[in-house]
Amino acid sequence: MKYRKALTFTVLLFLCTLFSQENNKVPFSLFFKEINKLKLKEVNFTKTSHFFLKKEWDSVLVFSSKALLFNKQQNINNYIHYMRGYSFMKKKLYTESLKEYEKVNTNFPFYHKIIRNLGGISLEQRNYKKAILYFEQLNNITDAVSAYEKSSVIHDTGIAYFHLENYKKATTNLLKAIQLQEKKQDTLLLIGSYMDIANVYYAQYKDNIAIPYFEKAYELSNKVSDFEIKRKAALNMSVVEENRKNFAKSLAYRKEFEKWKDSLTNQQKIWSVAQFEKKLAISQKQKEIDLLASQNKLKESQRNNLLISSFLLLFLLIISVYFYIQKNKNHQIITRQKEELNLLNKTKDKLFSIVSHDLRSSVDLIKRTNINLLKKIDPLKDSLLSNIVLSNITTANTTYNLLENLLNWATLQTKQLYFHQESVDLHSIIKQVEYNFIPLFKSKNISFQNQIPTATFIFADIDSLKIIIRNLLDNAVKFSHNNGIISVHSKDVDDLIQFTLKDNGIGMNKTIVNNLLKETSLLNKKKNQQEIGTGLGIQLCKTLAQKNNATFTIKSTEGKGTQVLLRFKKP
Repeated sequence: MKYRKALTFTVLLFLCTLFSQENNKVPFSLFFKEINKLKLKEVNFTKTSHFFLKKEWDSVLVFSSKALLFNKQQNINNYIHYMRGYSFMKKKLYTESLKEYEKVNTNFPFYHKIIRNLGGISLEQRNYKKAILYFEQLNNITDAVSAYEKSSVIHDTGIAYFHLENYKKATTNLLKAIQLQEKKQDTLLLIGSYMDIANVYYAQYKDNIAIPYFEKAYELSNKVSDFEIKRKAALNMSVVEENRKNFAKSLAYRKEFEKWKDSLTNQQKIWSVAQFEKKLAISQKQKEIDLLASQNKLKESQRNNLLISSFLLLFLLIISVYFYIQKNKNHQIITRQKEELNLLNKTKDKLFSIVSHDLRSSVDLIKRTNINLLKKIDPLKDSLLSNIVLSNITTANTTYNLLENLLNWATLQTKQLYFHQESVDLHSIIKQVEYNFIPLFKSKNISFQNQIPTATFIFADIDSLKIIIRNLLDNAVKFSHNNGIISVHSKDVDDLIQFTLKDNGIGMNKTIVNNLLKETSLLNKKKNQQEIGTGLGIQLCKTLAQKNNATFTIKSTEGKGTQVLLRFKKP
């Protein structure tokens, strides 16, 4: 019974964060769209809205108090009281928040949000019956409540029933919330919901039902970067294994819990230092701007005095000299700025080269260490450790490729890349590059097919050719589904050899393909599971293909896959 209480307390700590997570997802874009319709230009109301968007709650409370003095219209005051109530709630001043929400009319466009927050506040204040009344009222407003909010409200209803020890209704609501969240594939909420339903079953001594949900939550936590969630999931599994008298596994989970705990602490310290450095940099830049502004004003004053004193004596001559001086000054400024820009570009490329070169060996050592470790692990006996090591290999390989791209890019920009074209066996090069990607293929169970005939020779630089193939393979793996297929093949086209790399992954739309094929074009985002990418690898491939006198083409269909085609000269 002692251990069950410990587990329940741990999970309930996680539950307390769900309400705040839900409210962090207030649709600010829709909210401010409605505010803009009001066309209210009163300065205090504008500042209140600005700081509300910035989530600076203290500033919201200061300027909203002033805004209430200048606005007597009820529809305007509804927005002000809503922002004040929300700010008090974020500061955990629930009594003050309730007072503000009471001043909002029921015809307020976002009144359903207020009902949601009132239910959440009641839950925080442990008034569970009152919270249920609010949540049931909100469930009846189906048009205003989004699918995400609906699952969250049903989930919190189950939590309220759980606290009231009505396990039947708690189970019904939590399972319904899980069903909605699984459709939306909301990993963070699913982790919490799995823990919650497991806790409900655990409280009823239904261990055989509860434990699989704890295990599901733990497995999902390995796919997210939130250290707090990882920490709590590992702690729950430690307590579960301890209750089952499996002390070895319990100790392993406990060590993992401590590791995530340390990572969370380090992350918070790094964030604090970064914020301080950011403020310091902004302050220094502002001083420089103020100094330049004062210098510009002084120069402008001196120039005006000179013009005024000289105008009556030598009007035509002074005008001619003035324009000549201005032209010469502008030319000097442009020349100096050009020199400074060239120097900055050289420094930037040199910095990329140094950083990439120094970090690359460390990342490569990590990758090779994990590969050696993987060889010594029996996947059948320890699948979890095998998967973790395989994931580490994948991450290290991706990081190594990024550093390699940065180094190659910097080398190209500084014109230090050695380039020698010769007759190269394309099949042999593919086999060499393929060897380094075996762990990546295993991590996603990808089938790689080298259909290039042996003794297929092209005229190219061997080092730059490896860079091109490595980047194309890296992209193909990254954007392929699990159990996908990647293939390479070649064919003769007139006097050229056409090399094709094909995958059946997520593909791209025409806009992304066109942007990638533009000269020196980098993307802000790519539509993939990481939703991150600049296209640096593709730009590097295009540049190296041009140096090899080869053509570079991309064909892709969204949802069906991508083909990259290069045509090289024959030797």
